[in-house]
Amino acid sequence: MNDHSRNYYFTSESVSEGHPDKMCDRISDTILDAYLSEDKNSRVAIETLVTTNLVVISGEIRSNKKFSDNEIDALTRNTIKEIGYNFGDFNYEDVKIMINLHEQSPDIAQGVDAVGENSEGAGDQGIMFGYACNETKELMPATLFYSHKILEELTKKRKEKLIEGLLPDSKSQLTLFYENSKPKYIDSIVVSTQHTEETDQNYLFNEIEKLCKTILPNKWYREDSRLLVNPTGKFVIGGPVGDTGLTGRKIIVDTYGGAAPHGGGAFSGKDPTKVDRSAAYVSRYLAKNIVNSGISERCTIQLSYAIGVSEPLSIFVDLHGSNTIESNKVEEFIKNKFDLSPRGIIDMLGLNSPIFSQTSSYGHFGRQPDDQGFFAWEKLDISEEFKNEFL
Repeated sequence: MNDHSRNYYFTSESVSEGHPDKMCDRISDTILDAYLSEDKNSRVAIETLVTTNLVVISGEIRSNKKFSDNEIDALTRNTIKEIGYNFGDFNYEDVKIMINLHEQSPDIAQGVDAVGENSEGAGDQGIMFGYACNETKELMPATLFYSHKILEELTKKRKEKLIEGLLPDSKSQLTLFYENSKPKYIDSIVVSTQHTEETDQNYLFNEIEKLCKTILPNKWYREDSRLLVNPTGKFVIGGPVGDTGLTGRKIIVDTYGGAAPHGGGAFSGKDPTKVDRSAAYVSRYLAKNIVNSGISERCTIQLSYAIGVSEPLSIFVDLHGSNTIESNKVEEFIKNKFDLSPRGIIDMLGLNSPIFSQTSSYGHFGRQPDDQGFFAWEKLDISEEFKNEFL
């Protein structure tokens, strides 16, 4: 997708907060937030599994705050209730919850903790990517951004009972045709949404068609743009009863919808000393501000780390064909200007706060930052620094 003259079809998908994998992400991040709200230096790595009438929570914790199993149980049930599972063979009141949390490994701790003049090291090795493009005002790939928006609106209408018969589990998928690498028109939209047995499919189709037309730009619609709603015919059995869910299984949904590389590490349930999360956030922050500055229409950034080492081992910038700015000069500027150690990233973006449960559905990127610290990596407050340096 580096050729600016290409014509092609591109597709991204999203899944709702009621999808089993996303429910696991939400539970893991809710527990993480609980620890950070009591001890901002908590070390947390939580994994969740859900299936028919069962939730399994496991992981490693190091914190001055100790939550009992009963408190973790209550947090989990409340999260399931908020998502909307108050019915059937997976509901917040009756589901069995198994909890097995233990202390963080001292071998990991000694590499992560700051000692004397040594800064905190990365919580693991790995590669992380950030990306931005000018397809939307949020500087996100259009296929993913609008896939998220369809499900956000569908969930809102479900919770407000504005569309009858909807249940929590749903998925969306958007295929756009790109002309000269710019979104041109809608080829197809797919929405699969769980519903009650008595819900009429024609009614659902009409309601979802109206919903999509309020979200997607009208100029993208053509007579042959296709909408598929519940293509199998019905979607009554859903959520953890239909599919087992796990934390961290929707990493492409969480990031850029396949439009950019992914390092492979998931985000949810991890405190910000884990560079899987924090370095991916700061990479997006840098890439977004670079595109917003006007240096390039697209930008991909890769960072790499070693466990126990504070500074990144490498910084890579791809400006995707900019013929005015040399990428290596941008790399050098980032290296000299920004502290990309775990502590530097945490301080830069305010990540030692209970801000993560909101990231667990509808994307970690392309969201609106606020003055409470949510989605701080989406701010555009360093664009001028890039603009002044390179333009």
